[in-house]
Amino acid sequence: MEELWNVLKPAEQVELKLRRLYTQHHFSPYHSNNFEEYRNYQQNDQFLRGSSIITFTGTDGRTMALKPDVTLSIAKNTPSGEARRVYYVEDVYRQDRQAGEYQKIDQIGLELIDQITWEDQLEVVKLAWESLAQVGKGTLDLSHMGILDGICQRFPEADRQKVLHCLRDKSSHGMDALTEKAGLSATEAEKLAKLVRLSGDFETKYQKAKELLAEYPQAQAGLAELKQLYQALQKEQLSASIRIRLDFSILNDADYYSGLLFQGFIEEARETILYGGRYDRLMSRQGKEQGAIGFGMKLNHVGQKVPTDNESSGYLNIALPKGRMGDAVYDLFTKAGVAAQGVFKDNRQLIFCDEENKLRFFLVKPSDVAIYVEHGVADIGVVGKDILMESKAEVIEFLDLHMGVCRLAVAARMDFEEDFSRPLRVSTKYPQITRQFYQGLGRSVELIQLHGSIELAPLLGLSDVIVDIVETGTTLKENDLEVIQDIAPSSARLVINHATWRFKQERIQTVIEKVREQL
Repeated sequence: MEELWNVLKPAEQVELKLRRLYTQHHFSPYHSNNFEEYRNYQQNDQFLRGSSIITFTGTDGRTMALKPDVTLSIAKNTPSGEARRVYYVEDVYRQDRQAGEYQKIDQIGLELIDQITWEDQLEVVKLAWESLAQVGKGTLDLSHMGILDGICQRFPEADRQKVLHCLRDKSSHGMDALTEKAGLSATEAEKLAKLVRLSGDFETKYQKAKELLAEYPQAQAGLAELKQLYQALQKEQLSASIRIRLDFSILNDADYYSGLLFQGFIEEARETILYGGRYDRLMSRQGKEQGAIGFGMKLNHVGQKVPTDNESSGYLNIALPKGRMGDAVYDLFTKAGVAAQGVFKDNRQLIFCDEENKLRFFLVKPSDVAIYVEHGVADIGVVGKDILMESKAEVIEFLDLHMGVCRLAVAARMDFEEDFSRPLRVSTKYPQITRQFYQGLGRSVELIQLHGSIELAPLLGLSDVIVDIVETGTTLKENDLEVIQDIAPSSARLVINHATWRFKQERIQTVIEKVREQL
């Protein structure tokens, strides 16, 4: 029997262990069809966190989808009022945003659909903990929709999604702008800025969160529920390889989740590998009376070794853009006492090590910084907000460095007159931002993607207008162009990898606070 076990792949061993664990807790196996009607996923696309869906036409003419999610299928196929305790081991198919290709994700998880009790909730979180422990050493981060909703109520309805994004990105500078717009007091604005940045060991961060949320009753109730859950977990005989953290950047879709939120990370992976929470709102949107809670965990990474440079594993890795911006950021780091003087050398090297402070700097193309950080090769990076908006990189946008200040704008010839009888021809290096901007205006456009000398396009008749970054506007004026619409401001942002933040927070926090003092 041992010989048979040893021939199994690591992911297969984990799967069998978890099947046994879930069965012991009276969860039954569930298998869904590989193909389902597309409209079910189309109506709940936000629940999929923006994943693209593979579709095809069935033999009866219906539009079908290759399954991108299991939870939606289970919720859809559970009759109203019926209780279910199920677990699944399924393949789902989603698009890898960076690679632009579809990928198969090996997923295991469970769903409990019923009139959810406190005991049910505790049981699911315990199983999430033990599931994560089977994969590696890591953290289970807790948050609550009641906390997020309580904060959002202080802002106008139109800005609440932006508030959630600030919490997700730990963007205190973004929150500062929103609190000023909402007319909140300086004291409240300061508390919310601190709340955005707050995360870490549950025991040490809970009291601080309680103080900052003192005037938010709904948020206090959510925090109290998390405290009760934390205390109950401490009494259980659970694996010591998992730590519990408090982190309000955990943000599953607000239209579907209704209470507890949690995510799991392990040191061997550079991404979130476990997502879970209470999703009563999803059930309600499908006309179901029950509540629901569950989680799903990726198994793709199990047994895979993340490529690392063993000699540099003890360093904090920082990706900087080549050129003047990278030099300016390095100077800022030295002034802050974070990095030693003279590390950057006047040669063709791309990697520079600061042995004194255990920092390793990479010089990369500005548009690639976010990719290095998102994939965990770099722990920290500095990148323009325009690039973050275009790439939609899943990173923590922690700090505005107030460098490289500019704006994204639409520019045209000074004699330009728009013809609404045809699509507007737009040349740009920012197709995603441009498409989203004009969709918001309800304007039909023809996009022409360029990579340099954008100003030439309207001068030579290639396009009607351009979308580009504008700093002083001098180049536009010299070419008889002018800004006709502003899209968004931009400046250099300090970004952090999500998984790295969980395991190197203390070191990163020290760097950030020293840099912040220099701004």
